[in-house]
Formats: sequence, C-alpha cells, structure tokens
Amino acid sequence: MQLRINDLLGNYHKLIMDPVHGGIPVSRLEVAIIDHPLFQRLRFICQNDILSLVFPGATHSRFLHSVGAMHVGGRMFMAMVENGLKTFGSNASVSAETLEAISYFHRIVRCACLLHDSGHSSFSHQFSRTPTIQNILSTPGIFEQLWSGEDSTQFYAEQPSALEHEHYSVRVAHHILQQGQDATEDIAPQDIIALMETSATHATEKFSHHAKAMWPLVIGNQQSQPPEDFPELFRSLLSNIVSGELDADRADYMLRDGFHSSVTIGSFNLDHLLSNLKFGRCSQTGWVGIGIAAKGLSSLEDFVYSRHQMYRQVYAHKTAQGFDLLLRAAIEEVMKNSEVSTFIQQCLSDLEYFQHLSDSYFWEAFRRYSFRNKNSYSYCILNRIKMPHLSTKSNLSDAELPSYIKLIAQEHAIGEDDVITAKLTARFTKIDDSYTAMKVLEDSEAHELMFKRISKTTQFFDQFKDDQITHFYIDPTRVKA
Repeated sequence: MQLRINDLLGNYHKLIMDPVHGGIPVSRLEVAIIDHPLFQRLRFICQNDILSLVFPGATHSRFLHSVGAMHVGGRMFMAMVENGLKTFGSNASVSAETLEAISYFHRIVRCACLLHDSGHSSFSHQFSRTPTIQNILSTPGIFEQLWSGEDSTQFYAEQPSALEHEHYSVRVAHHILQQGQDATEDIAPQDIIALMETSATHATEKFSHHAKAMWPLVIGNQQSQPPEDFPELFRSLLSNIVSGELDADRADYMLRDGFHSSVTIGSFNLDHLLSNLKFGRCSQTGWVGIGIAAKGLSSLEDFVYSRHQMYRQVYAHKTAQGFDLLLRAAIEEVMKNSEVSTFIQQCLSDLEYFQHLSDSYFWEAFRRYSFRNKNSYSYCILNRIKMPHLSTKSNLSDAELPSYIKLIAQEHAIGEDDVITAKLTARFTKIDDSYTAMKVLEDSEAHELMFKRISKTTQFFDQFKDDQITHFYIDPTRVKA
C-alpha cells in the first residue's frame, strides 16, 4: 500500500492567498477542480447577492467562500484526527492502514466542501426564490435533461419534484470529477459526492475499507473490531462536516461575511472550537458522531449565537431585504424577454450552458431593460433606489398580518395593496433534546468515553428560538416624484 506521505506532511501544489484564512494550500486534485470552467464560474457569483448595496465591502464571491470552506473542512477533520491520536499515548504506534485512511478522508472531505456550492446560480438564493425561476426548476423533465447521457440513479433513488442548488452541485461535482479522473488518482469520486447534500449514493468498498482503519482513532484503542454499520455511520459523521449544524460552510461564511461586511458580530474563536472536536462513539448506545469536549461548549455557543446575530443584523437588515425584493422583481422583469428566458432555461437544463450562468449576465440584462424603462425595478437596482421602509415586526403570525397591514396603510394614507412585505427567518439552531449529530464528551469515573446530548449539558440553547422578521415597504416604482 503506497502511503501519500506528501499529503500527510502538509506538502501542497499551490497556495491561494485568502483575506480571511491567510495562505490556503491546495493539492493537484483541488487545483484541477478549481481550474474547471464550471468552478471558475463561481468567481462571478457574489456570495451575498446584492448585500454590497448596504454593506459596500460585501463583494466577495462564492469562489472564495468555497475555497475557504474546503480549508475549514480539512482543519475540522484533522483536529479530530489529532485529538484521536492523543488517546493512543506516546508509546503506541499508528498503523500504515490508518495513516492511509487519514489521508484519504482528509482529501475527500476537502473536495466535498470545495464543491458544496458549485451548483449556485446567479445571485445565489434570491435567484431560486424568484417565481419564474421556481417554475422552471419544477418543470417536469428538467431533471432528466440535466442528467442526459449520465446515470443519475447512482446518486438519486427518486427524481426530485423541484431542483435546488444542491442538486446542481451534485451534477456539477460529478461532471468535474469525471473529467479530472487523471488528477483524482486513488480517490473514488463517488466517495466525495456521498458526503454532499441531497445525494443518496452509497460509499464505495474503498471507503468502507478505510473507514474500518479509522476505528482505532474513534474508540481510542486497537483491540476491538468495528461493527458492520460503522462505515455508514462514519460517512454520516463526515457529511456533517460538509453540511451540518457545525460545518465548514457556516464556519467560513460567518467569518467571511462578517469580515467583508465590516461587522464584528459574525466572529467566533475557530481555533478554540476546532481544538475541542473529536470523533465520538458511545460504547453504551453505539452512537457515532462529532464529539466536543465540555470545555469547548463556550465556543460552540459563541458560534451559534454569532450566526443568529448575523441573520438579525446583516442578512435581515431592512434595507438589504428591500433590495432582495427589488432584485427578484428585476429578474422577473427581464425574464419576460424571450431571449433571456430561453437562455436561462437552457442554462438550467444543460451544463454546457450552465457554466455561463452568473451575476454578470443579469447585470447586463438589467442595464438593457432599464435603458428603455426608467420606472422599473432594474433601474432601481442599478441606481440604488431603495424600497421606502414603513415598519418592522418580529414573530408576526399569519393571522395577525392582515390587520397589521391595514394599520400601516391607515398610518401612511396609502392603499393596503401598496404595502409590500418581506419575511426572513433568523434561524438560531437545531440543537435541542432530539439533536444527536454532535454530543458532549465528559470524563467518567471508569475513564471511559462518555457522550451526553448537548441539551443535557447546557441550557444555553433553550434561551433562544428562531425569529421571523417581517419588513413592510412601499413599491418604489409606484411612488410619485
């Protein structure tokens, strides 16, 4: 068995300089993925759609975020490896098979994180929230067109009724990894995709073989054999690094969005958080997941609360939400042009066209439309004409909404139909009594590894809940000069 010593020693092919994480080393395989046209497209998609109209520094791209998520995902995995190695003691040796397994999983975790957002379209989430685009994404047959000539059943047992960006990420990842087979060397592309959202593919025999070699790091000794279902449990653990309650995606975008927006509320101590992570396995229940040391709970609480505050103070900012409304309306405007709508439909059903779908295409479409239509949403976006803000309410029920709209209309002497609403849920966390993907490691008198549910260890996560924030506006195209 040939050991990839260069990978384990931290040698790399190139170095990407990142404003958030500093120098990020990348391997030959990662360079091959990054240099593919479908991935380079992410340079031209803004991470936070048009948030820069409110926070001017927030012009960073999905490209940078994806590279950053790859870096954080690799760090998360290696932090758990290092803490697992500590349980062996100074005199114990690690087998060559385990070292080879560490190398294998480190690489597939990084690649899965790198590709996790590769399916985002223009303006990211706002694009897929636009009604006309939603209709296209739920058109019968679009899934078959997207996978034309390829076997989709290895990734999806059933066809989705409507496509999301995660489905496109899997399709893009499959295409890129197929074309870069020379660079993938000993990695099975299926094992990378098995860690990505929406994919229902099973890991390969190679994955299972390497997973069994990781068993000593998970339990802290080499005396026992892993149970038959351990490879699948370990796959689930790794997939939570890519997409979970504490994942590389969120860890990077919180630090990156906070940095570029010039706010401090998105910051948290990533180093301290990672240093307290380990592979978790409860001998009593057979549970396998991410373990966090009790002393690291404060960093986890920081992480969750910072994310909640980013939603409240940045993503749900009244002006930002107003511009998101205008953006979706502007997309609807230009989609009325048959040339634009035909091209977008081609992009969403054929990867050859999809690589040309970026923010730039719509910015030019907005310019052409606004040149002939000054009183348009496209014109508002291009000239930063804001939605006049009337009011903001938190946690307003559907039953209360009509009466509140009526009250606002009376206060401002406008018609109820002139009041426009924008809702956003400021999510807190899924960590509650039923959450088991991560547990807290506590010392026991018998010196066994004991893992408790987070909700049984701290009451912090009981103090906050998701907030639904509703902003009320007037349509700027109806406001008389």
